[in-house]
Amino acid sequence: MKLIRFGEIGNEKPGIQQNDGTRLDVSGFGQDYDEDFFGGDGISRLKTWLNSNADSCPRVSETTRLGAPLCRPSKIVCIGLNYAKHAHEAGMQIPKEPVLFFKATSAIVGPNDDVVIPKGSEKTDWEVELAVVIGKKASYVSEADAMNHVAGYVLHNDYSERAFQIEREGQWVKGKSCDTFAPLGPFIATADEIKNPHDLNLWLNVNGEQLQNSNTSDFVFNIPESISYISQFMTLLPGDVISTGTPFGVGLGFNPPRYLNPGDVVELGIDGLGSSRQVAKAYD
Repeated sequence: MKLIRFGEIGNEKPGIQQNDGTRLDVSGFGQDYDEDFFGGDGISRLKTWLNSNADSCPRVSETTRLGAPLCRPSKIVCIGLNYAKHAHEAGMQIPKEPVLFFKATSAIVGPNDDVVIPKGSEKTDWEVELAVVIGKKASYVSEADAMNHVAGYVLHNDYSERAFQIEREGQWVKGKSCDTFAPLGPFIATADEIKNPHDLNLWLNVNGEQLQNSNTSDFVFNIPESISYISQFMTLLPGDVISTGTPFGVGLGFNPPRYLNPGDVVELGIDGLGSSRQVAKAYD
């Protein structure tokens, strides 16, 4: 099943995208895609509800804005340097343990919303990433049990302001959490839809030029390792997002580096998770 949320910013409603691409409004189910939904067996309950109610669900126009396909989670946990070639282009060693940082949930926007270059930014960068949505509370879970805690997967562009992230004192979070820096979607594909999340092609274009093109088989730390590791340090709640890192081809890695300017168009996608598109806008 593919979960979507649609409508004006701040007033999104839950929906689904069917296999033929049509979208249905499932507001009648009575629950949005939040912690209670994912933690309360919401995916299974929604499937059962649809068996009897799909025919009466209103259709959602293709022109209707898509929001992020889940309500604001308690946290977004990101894994840095999780592709070997990306670590090389960043001039860093392949980590011996997952490198963790947070991204503020206030950065979340819809998949095709504009990305706003922050005030004072000259180094806004792109990062196509596979993100994992947690479906069951996870604390001190084993690698063997970790995948039982996955609700689904979603496309994420982990935008980064490199000067804020690297050149200013402190943690990476400053360069990761600017408003609009976490477009998610177009949909969450439930876990049963993605047969092997460790063999997915992912790509990103800027102004039509392909700059990232890789596969999740290049992970340094796979998904069970990552979930288990993170759960040793914090409890993952239903609906939480783990962003699994980006492959080579980010702006920081070019010589000289390349960063976004107003008017630039960023398009990205992952096998089975659709594609998204953001236009860079100057801070107003």
